[in-house]
Amino acid sequence: MIDWERIAELRDEIGVDDFGEVVELFLDEVESEIVLLRGGCAEDALESRLHYLKGSALNLGFRAFSALCQHGESAAAAGRTQDVDLPTTLASYDASKADFLAGLPRLTAT
Repeated sequence: MIDWERIAELRDEIGVDDFGEVVELFLDEVESEIVLLRGGCAEDALESRLHYLKGSALNLGFRAFSALCQHGESAAAAGRTQDVDLPTTLASYDASKADFLAGLPRLTAT
């Protein structure tokens, strides 16, 4: 679900102090998009929202969530918005976020 190696790489690249700020910014920005998706997203905005979430998720190691966003983005781009499984995608985000937050103290302690 979470690519901890990617997260450790990012932490090492930017430093532990700045890493906390990046995590906070990531969660704030992604949560804003998630709220919009939960509220019902217009079909013409679905592809771009999922594209944004996919890229953000990849940057912070949310591998499973990113894959679902990619699938949804591709379906939306092909005009098959009915094939976008938002409930599963949003549930994956929730589970990924919980896993990430639970493992974060272990990562930042090193």
